[in-house]
Amino acid sequence: MTDMTLTGPERVGTIQSDYMAQVQRRRLYGGMVLLIFVVLMVSGFTVADERNAGGFWEGLHNIGAYPADVLSEAWQKRAELPALVVKYLPALVETVNIAAVSTLLGALAGLVLSLLSTRGLARWPRLIPVFRRFMDILRAIPEIVIALVLIFVLGGGPVPAMIAIAIHTAGALGKMFSEVAENADLKAVEGLTSTGATWAQKMWLGILPQVAPNYLSYALLRFEINIRASAILGFVGAGGLGYELRNAMALGHGRFDAAAAIFLLLFGTIVLFDQLSSRMRNRLTEGGHA
Repeated sequence: MTDMTLTGPERVGTIQSDYMAQVQRRRLYGGMVLLIFVVLMVSGFTVADERNAGGFWEGLHNIGAYPADVLSEAWQKRAELPALVVKYLPALVETVNIAAVSTLLGALAGLVLSLLSTRGLARWPRLIPVFRRFMDILRAIPEIVIALVLIFVLGGGPVPAMIAIAIHTAGALGKMFSEVAENADLKAVEGLTSTGATWAQKMWLGILPQVAPNYLSYALLRFEINIRASAILGFVGAGGLGYELRNAMALGHGRFDAAAAIFLLLFGTIVLFDQLSSRMRNRLTEGGHA
C-alpha cells in the first residue's frame, strides 16, 4: 500500500516503483508458466516418440508420401470423380442426418439442463451443483469413447454415433446456454410469478424469448462441429461418410480416387454449412444482414 502521508514527487515515485514491482512479478510468473509448458511439451514428445519406437524423425520425410499418392491416383482417374461423388452422396446424407438429429436432441437436453443449473432460474436451487457436475461429465467423455461402447452394445451403424454426439452436445450446449441465461432480465419472471405461473411457464414466456437468438446461434455452431464429429466417428464403424472413407483408405492403391472423392464431398459440405450457419448466426445475434 502507498503511504498516504507522502506528497508530490515522493508519492508518484512510490506508486511507480510499486507498479514496476508488480509488472516484474507478472513477468516472472509468466516466464515460469511458459518454461513449465515447454518442459512438459518436450518431455511429452520424448515419451511419445519412444513409445512409437523412436520413429518420428526417421519417418518425417515421408509425411507427404500418402497425400501425394492419393492426389496422383485421383488425377489419373479424374474422369471417374463425378461418378464417385454421386456414389457417396447417400453416405454424406447419412452423416448430415446424424449431425442434425444429434444436435437437435443435444440442444433440447442442454436447454433443460441449462435452466435447471442457472442461479435465479433453477427449479430446485439446491440441485444446481448436481446438474452442473452432470454437464461436466457429459462434456468430459469424448464422443469416440461413447460411440465405441455403444457400438459394442448396439452394433455398428448411425444410431451409436447419433447418441454419442447428442450426449456430448448436451453437456457442451448446456454450459453455454446456462451462461446466456444468467444474463437474462428477471423482471418478466417476477411478473409471471405474481400471476401464479408455473416454473415451466415462467421459463417459456419469461426467459426463452430473451435467450432464443443466442441459443439458436450456439446450436448452429454446434451443428458445424457435429458434422465433423459424425464423419470422424465413421472411422470406428458408426456409419456415414467416415465409414466409407476408412474403407477406401484401408484398401490402399486402386481406391485412392474414391478417398479423394470422399475428401472433396466432406470438405465441400463443411464449407457449405459453415457459410450458411455463419450467415444465420449473424442475422440472429446482430439482427442485420450477413
